[in-house]
Amino acid sequence: MLIMKHILINMAFFLAGAALAAEPLRLVQTIPLPAVKGGFDLMAADVSGQRLFVNAEDNGTTEVIDLKTGKLAHSIKNMHEPKWVVFRPELKKLYIANGNGKLQVLDSDSYVPRGVIEFKEKANNLRYDADTAQLFVGVGKNFGAIAIVDAKRDKVLAEIPLANFPKQFEAEGDSIFVNVPTANHIAVISRSKQAVIATWPVAEAKENIAMGFDRERHRLFIGCGPGKLVVFDTQSGKSITSIDIAPDSDGVSFDAKRHLIYISCADGSLDVVQQIDADHYEFTSRIPTAKGAGTSIFVPELDRLFLAVPQRDGQTAEIRTYSPVEP
Repeated sequence: MLIMKHILINMAFFLAGAALAAEPLRLVQTIPLPAVKGGFDLMAADVSGQRLFVNAEDNGTTEVIDLKTGKLAHSIKNMHEPKWVVFRPELKKLYIANGNGKLQVLDSDSYVPRGVIEFKEKANNLRYDADTAQLFVGVGKNFGAIAIVDAKRDKVLAEIPLANFPKQFEAEGDSIFVNVPTANHIAVISRSKQAVIATWPVAEAKENIAMGFDRERHRLFIGCGPGKLVVFDTQSGKSITSIDIAPDSDGVSFDAKRHLIYISCADGSLDVVQQIDADHYEFTSRIPTAKGAGTSIFVPELDRLFLAVPQRDGQTAEIRTYSPVEP
């Protein structure tokens, strides 16, 4: 009986190890960007046009990748630390937030400038609400605000002050959830009141920068620099659980089809967490990548995850494309 018990225990450990070793993402393509120097910030996809817009922050360019050919199609130059990009096909506009406070507006086909919206300090993260044609802009370096822009007229409607500069944020209905890392909280903005109506402390770790969202289950996924993923219930404002991950997470994406969370960490890994249900999560995989590769985006319509690898000594800048592996 004792021997059988040991056999069963060993089998359980073997099966657990096998499950952990089975990588849920497979590298399917690498797109070299030899002209890009330094690192990247965030990306956006043109699904129907099969384009990927990648902000090469240190290079001062936004790189346009043709996903059909896997090659660079165009380089938008003369940006100033481009941070975030939003593509709006119905408006034929490309919005690029810059570190000098300028939100550049370009024609998304010709890349010809169509205007600029200027803010006092750095324009960073962007989000868009197609129902209201409103663009939300994270603003500030020595202060913080979320600006609301009428994207049809490219006019600033409001600037909602925060405790300090914002990092990544998400919008749901009347609410905008904003990571404010220096305050170590999530600020909850009411769009109708144009004011912060609540703050949720992130007690589990500091440097709450990255953010992902499961809208169906009302769960925010907060990536914290020291190596924590914290799950918040947006209906109660409470943290549900936290999971150990690699340090320096900057990209958090939720794959609703597979109930997986993909976390790109500049420490040099893609971490994957399984959503068991709304309140329970399990770390499943750590895929080695490259130092500094913290920028990623999962595009569900294409069923692909794109990871930006920076240029460093002995390392050429490139975009790595991953495909989910079906169990």
